[in-house]
Amino acid sequence: MTDSDARIPWFPQVEEPRFSQRRNWNNQVRVHALMRGAAPALRYRGATRTWAQLADRVGALAGALAERGVGFGDRVLVLGLNRPEYVEAVLAVTALGAIAVPVNFRLAPPEVAFLAQDTAAAAIVYEAPFDRLVEATAASGAALGARIRFDGARDGADGVRSEGFDDLVAEGRPAPIVDVPDDTPALIMYTSGTTGRPKGAVLTHANMQAQALNNLLAPGSVDHAAIGAVAVPMFHIAALGVLASTLLDGVLAVIFPLGAFDAAEVLDTLEAEGITTMFMVPAQWQQAVLEQQARPRRLALKYVWWGAAPASRTLLESLYETFPQATVCAVFGQTEMSPITCALTGDDTLRKIGSVGRVVRTCAARVVDPDMNDVPVGEVGEIVYRGPNLMAGYWNNLEATETAFAGGWFHSGDLVRQDEEGFVYIIDRAKDMIISGGENIYCVEVESAVAAHPSVLDAAVIGRADPKWGETVVAVVQLRPGAEPVTTEQMSQFLTERIARYKHPRDVIVVDTLPRNAAGKITKAPLRTDFGTAGIS
Repeated sequence: MTDSDARIPWFPQVEEPRFSQRRNWNNQVRVHALMRGAAPALRYRGATRTWAQLADRVGALAGALAERGVGFGDRVLVLGLNRPEYVEAVLAVTALGAIAVPVNFRLAPPEVAFLAQDTAAAAIVYEAPFDRLVEATAASGAALGARIRFDGARDGADGVRSEGFDDLVAEGRPAPIVDVPDDTPALIMYTSGTTGRPKGAVLTHANMQAQALNNLLAPGSVDHAAIGAVAVPMFHIAALGVLASTLLDGVLAVIFPLGAFDAAEVLDTLEAEGITTMFMVPAQWQQAVLEQQARPRRLALKYVWWGAAPASRTLLESLYETFPQATVCAVFGQTEMSPITCALTGDDTLRKIGSVGRVVRTCAARVVDPDMNDVPVGEVGEIVYRGPNLMAGYWNNLEATETAFAGGWFHSGDLVRQDEEGFVYIIDRAKDMIISGGENIYCVEVESAVAAHPSVLDAAVIGRADPKWGETVVAVVQLRPGAEPVTTEQMSQFLTERIARYKHPRDVIVVDTLPRNAAGKITKAPLRTDFGTAGIS
């Protein structure tokens, strides 16, 4: 409080900031519970949690966690599929000022053990399908602390008892009142990385609020009647970023169960729930387009969001044709940025096809050369960032943090060019650039051209070692249903008018499916091992 504050008679005389004034998602849940308690907050498989129910359950769970020793700054692993309890677990942990650590459920026990050891986990909240994973992780020597199981109490094969999630909620302990400053870490999101151990991006409550604002403002207006959808795994920042927006704005979030992607089921749910805004990766939208064209639904979609991987011109045009009532919105970013840094919406989506949009207004960015000099408009450089959505750093990894923040800006590793209007075009990840005969070849550009072939559903471009050229280009493609295979010669003929010949694939390999991670991104490591240059990273 300043001297001028003291002269204002009505200014509250308090020694510490009141926790209700903080801008975190926990306080937003409390606000919605008070102001619109009977309104739906979460829906899953037809069951609904109201804002009042969500606030009560989160508060009771936080009290139970505190009783078991979880306190401010402690780390709690969360391992599970998409379900309302996952959201409740994250919120209960962060209500205490503790840090939630979402865990990729596809990891092997040694990988989960690394996360547990790296964070010195105080507890783990997990789901029944991962009983063996949890026990194997503990058997590897990792201390997991208290075990809380979404699906009820269980005596583990290793002799350790897991308590039931709903049993903790049913204890009805009062919600602790904890003042959680905005710069308090809320999440540690481990990035997969390409070499070495994964790095844990520390995202604060302020980061997640900046992300929520980016999501809400990107379409150009705030839609308080929106119904959002969470269809990607909750251990991914894209899912938590969507939740940050719904928690801020107080709108319904429909949670999709995880499993093999079924475009028909997704579209049926979109129709039944009246979902207005949906994020999926391009490969999922490609399937959704084909399904909607085959059996049209009456959809309430207003915003079609895509990101996390490049989209071809063909797909973008198909989205507009298939969902004419919706605005197609591209978002781009990375985990360390909470994640959105660029957005492309409205008429610009078609006017600037190939771009990921302008830098969002809460973020500052530059396009620089290796010496941190700004490159001229239209030239390729690395995009670097500052802003309230920028992570605090990498957990327990000072060296990686210092490297990432060299020169006072966060180094994304993304190679881009920016046009005269400020629109950003992703050329490639620096690590994916192919150098052939001294020429830089950017995989994204070639992938977009290859994917435009009428027989191709999706494509990944990799480098292959070559004694003469250093590297040559290889395209690994997945064909559309019923399409005839395309040869290397046919592809080269198709690309002749599209990209320079030195960028043409010297080999086109057809596979049944392209390997993807849980976020929907194509994983190139196995492709490099099988068809390219193993070890490129």
